[in-house]
Amino acid sequence: MRRGGLTTLLFLLPLLIIFGVFSWTPIVEAVVMSFQKTNLVTPAVFVGWDNFAAVFRDPTFWIAVRNTAYFAALALLFGYPIPLVAAVLMSEVKRMKGFYSVLAYLPVIIPPVVSVLLWKIFYDAGPNGVFNTILGWVGIPPQPWIQDATTAMPSLVLEATWAGAGATIIIYLAALTSVSPDLYDAAEVDGASIWGKVWHVTLPQLRGILFITLILQIIATAQVFLQPFLFTGGGPVNSTTTILLLIYQYAFTNSLGGAYGQATALSLMLAVFLAVLSVVYFRVTAKWSDN
Repeated sequence: MRRGGLTTLLFLLPLLIIFGVFSWTPIVEAVVMSFQKTNLVTPAVFVGWDNFAAVFRDPTFWIAVRNTAYFAALALLFGYPIPLVAAVLMSEVKRMKGFYSVLAYLPVIIPPVVSVLLWKIFYDAGPNGVFNTILGWVGIPPQPWIQDATTAMPSLVLEATWAGAGATIIIYLAALTSVSPDLYDAAEVDGASIWGKVWHVTLPQLRGILFITLILQIIATAQVFLQPFLFTGGGPVNSTTTILLLIYQYAFTNSLGGAYGQATALSLMLAVFLAVLSVVYFRVTAKWSDN
């Protein structure tokens, strides 16, 4: 056993070294950099907690926190229940269920950048934009979807929901197959409607997977970057600047190569927040597996 264990360790050693170099070295360097003032060109200067203090003093940081929370709230309000409703309706379909599943999953396989470019055509503020053309049919004037601070963030959430709902729908469809048909039959005998069966049967049976998808969606929305970066660049007037976009701006849009110390400091704060959510996720999934 000892010789076999040593042989296994020798085979694993190169993989462990590669994993350590490429995974942990950047993390350690980021932690060190968060306590330095550096632009990666001139020699780094140790500044202690100044980078963290500078981030907290930056008014844009609090705007980014508010915007990220707003995005997450809208995404949970619309993007969380819509896949569940769609999955329940699709599970009731007797014919062409596979076709509807493929149709629901189709947005997921479209490259994210292509998806954003496609929706930019939809959100064109001119009268020829897809959405504005539809509004014109009923006499409503063109709307500045992503050019107005009021409608910009909801517009980003709409695209993100469309792009990501398909994967969640498939998860819910798979989970629905584990619900015993006898429970639905009993509810139907009691006179329950389809939504009554959802409330009294489906939701209690799926509470574990619902909580897991909730945690995963919060983690995903806390890291939203692509939509504000490609749609608006954080505008108009910082109304769509999120935490991850602010990290990018700290690092790459400042003069002299960027404020990398502040960027890594904010990255670490976000990482700690996500780590807490991840611990909750793993504990819940472990408890769910035991049950």
